[in-house]
Amino acid sequence: MSIDLNADLGEGLDDVDEALLEVVTSANVACGFHAGGEAAARAVCRSAAARGVAVGAHIGYRDRDGFGRRELGIAPEVVAREAAEQIEALSTWAHEEGARVVYVKPHGALYHRAGADRACAAAIVGAAVDAGGLGVLAFPGSELLAQARTAGLAAVAEGYADRGYRPDGSLVPRGEPGALLAPEDAVRQAVRLAREGVVASLCLHGDTPGAVALARRVRDALAAAGVEVRPFA
Repeated sequence: MSIDLNADLGEGLDDVDEALLEVVTSANVACGFHAGGEAAARAVCRSAAARGVAVGAHIGYRDRDGFGRRELGIAPEVVAREAAEQIEALSTWAHEEGARVVYVKPHGALYHRAGADRACAAAIVGAAVDAGGLGVLAFPGSELLAQARTAGLAAVAEGYADRGYRPDGSLVPRGEPGALLAPEDAVRQAVRLAREGVVASLCLHGDTPGAVALARRVRDALAAAGVEVRPFA
């Protein structure tokens, strides 16, 4: 058994980023639209390259005030253009720091929209194809993964160690009871998801309280359960 551990980095939590890069195997690097920017992205890419951590473009809406979590409803052609812009920028920064962008993961509201909106998903997949055939990391059963698979891209399903799930497999919305799991429950869920084999990657949120300690506990628990931790890309 094997699993990838990914985290959203370059969003302004520099100390957390460095600590998480010692634990995760894939880094979703903010491209400057919803958070971060060139300096932060370069720092993450440089550290990721030194540690053998895969780098992905964490693309989002151009919405720093809302941290990319507001649904802006922009046209699919704008989504395509802005996705391409973000991937190109991060690819340049990563290359100059000794790393290479190998996948794409949308952020926040764009992630959720692309899960169900066919035109939005197509826009993102098109940008990934044009960038050389990047992999796509997204929620299981999403429109985004389906279109990535149809386009011949690596379509990688991810789960969440620290987020609560509803009986239908969807996430409990942030702000509702059970949206964030207690550390013990998150560790158990991470091992269960890895063993079930439904997902190939587990996301660890850097802005969750005690994120670094939880990430270390998750990785240790996976090792104890005989699950190898390695990049999917």
